[in-house]
Amino acid sequence: MEISSEARIMIGLMLLSITTIEFGGYFLLSELRRSSGNVITSEIMGSYFRAGHAHAGVLVILGLIGQLVIDASALNTGLEWAVRIGLVAAPILISAGFFLGAPLEGRTPRRPIMLVSIGALMLALCLVVLGLGLLFA
Repeated sequence: MEISSEARIMIGLMLLSITTIEFGGYFLLSELRRSSGNVITSEIMGSYFRAGHAHAGVLVILGLIGQLVIDASALNTGLEWAVRIGLVAAPILISAGFFLGAPLEGRTPRRPIMLVSIGALMLALCLVVLGLGLLFA
């Protein structure tokens, strides 16, 4: 299987991003092991951080697979790049929304939680376009 240079670039960037997910996992474990965390100050905040971390890992793997699948689709160059970038940006937006939107001291979620919806919409759009591109290849 031949990998396009575009896919190679995006996959390389995504693989490098996995190191940040690993560091985040180390941070999360160290915070949750403490009886009183320095950063995570409530159970709900910890839940948001766990959700952000889990979504980052799973969605980066989906994005890695998507980069390979794009090469087999019938998308034009502009649409191809939009989907490639969307598959990289969606995990970032969704995770950032969970991390930045985590409620402080048991209050309601903060405004950045909207990033979760924006990232999810972007991901859904990219997957629909990619799916149609594969069906009509």
